[in-house]
Amino acid sequence: MPWLVSSQLDCLSSSPSQRECERTAFSFYCAVREQLPVWLLEDMRSMEVFCWEDGHPRAFLPCEALLYALVHNHQDYARYLLDRYSLSALKAPRCSFCCCGGSGAPHLKMAVRYDRVAVLGMMLGTVKDCDLHGGYLDSCGGCTHVADAGKTAVQLAVELSRPECLLLLLAHGAEPDGLDTALQRLVSCDASERRQAQRCFDMLLLFLPKPPPLCRLRDEPQLWQSLLGNEVFRWLCGLAPPPLLLQALRCLARSGPDRISSLPAFLQPHSWH
Repeated sequence: MPWLVSSQLDCLSSSPSQRECERTAFSFYCAVREQLPVWLLEDMRSMEVFCWEDGHPRAFLPCEALLYALVHNHQDYARYLLDRYSLSALKAPRCSFCCCGGSGAPHLKMAVRYDRVAVLGMMLGTVKDCDLHGGYLDSCGGCTHVADAGKTAVQLAVELSRPECLLLLLAHGAEPDGLDTALQRLVSCDASERRQAQRCFDMLLLFLPKPPPLCRLRDEPQLWQSLLGNEVFRWLCGLAPPPLLLQALRCLARSGPDRISSLPAFLQPHSWH
């Protein structure tokens, strides 16, 4: 499956029934990739598609179908699954390789990795409607066979420089961790990635209650002053209050992610540097 590390894909089926389950699952995967109508996909999922588990076939779950919809950005199908099955569609699927129970928030991390901003917004809306904040948004659990295990969705968004995904997560209550990673990205990324890395850093600042101790800033002050600007540098070092524009934008950011994205260029977060 696309969300598993490649070394796991070499496992061979051991029975005709298991191979038939894999065939139906792959057919369903292709149908989602082709953006077939929602009604047809649901008919396939509920009547024709099976997974092999504990030596027996079972029906393909909504949470597994949502992963396919994420991979192929089938927004209509993702919306249907979330509206129809709510939190059941966000349940972590069981790992088919070590048979451990699913944990964490793989759908959020999948949306970040594939930069599915629209579907991520739908999922976060479902989380909000069902009052499933806190631990779910900040979950870093997951089987070690799954890519991105041990990272939160916010940490992954910072690592991959996904500012739109990051803003959505933070505006819905995810913890703004990953500032040190964001700083590292600023100095290590290519010039073509610098703008996105800078935006991720800026988004974290909008939701950061107070700057954590950052030894790297004091070790190379001239480098960081040139990258961050004097006001932000002094604030992060604990030498000055946050810039006035940053304080104003913080209030705006907490009222909804669309408030920030709709601002004119001269008021965007990067303008305080």
